[in-house]
Amino acid sequence: MALRITYVGTFFREVRQELKGVQWPSRTTTIRFTILIIVVSSVVAMVAGGLDFVLTSVVEQFLRR
Repeated sequence: MALRITYVGTFFREVRQELKGVQWPSRTTTIRFTILIIVVSSVVAMVAGGLDFVLTSVVEQFLRR
């Protein structure tokens, strides 16, 4: 059991060391990418919704015949 605790402690020390070497993006970059992701996600959602509406209409017309 003590061996596992040692491994856990070693793991977290190594994680901390790795995080010190990470080059984090600036606040401006983070905000720009966040806005870009929101816009792209919205466009994809609208396209998917439009396709769903069109395909639903086509299937309904087909089934009514």
